[in-house]
Amino acid sequence: MEKIVEQGMLYDFYGSLLTEHQQKIYEQVVYDDMSLNEIAQLQGISKQAVHDLVRRCTAQMELYERKLHLIAKFRTIRSLCDEITRKSGDRQDIQELAGKIRSEL
Repeated sequence: MEKIVEQGMLYDFYGSLLTEHQQKIYEQVVYDDMSLNEIAQLQGISKQAVHDLVRRCTAQMELYERKLHLIAKFRTIRSLCDEITRKSGDRQDIQELAGKIRSEL
């Protein structure tokens, strides 16, 4: 389960850097939960080709994350907003500000 969540996060942040073909197949694996065989038949390619494509795309997006740290920064900001909300007590204005920041993520 966690692998799919991580793949989804990678795709959310870096999927637009993949080709259309890569995006389509990656979405079928991660979001549509299709099997490699189903995708291979649908795309007219081998199961191994689908597997290799997903592996290469994941590796490429992991490389982007190692260089850019966008997911790590997102998680840090979200965590800090949660902490601000907890520590703000009855300060509605601060809670609203934390909520606005969270909604921009």
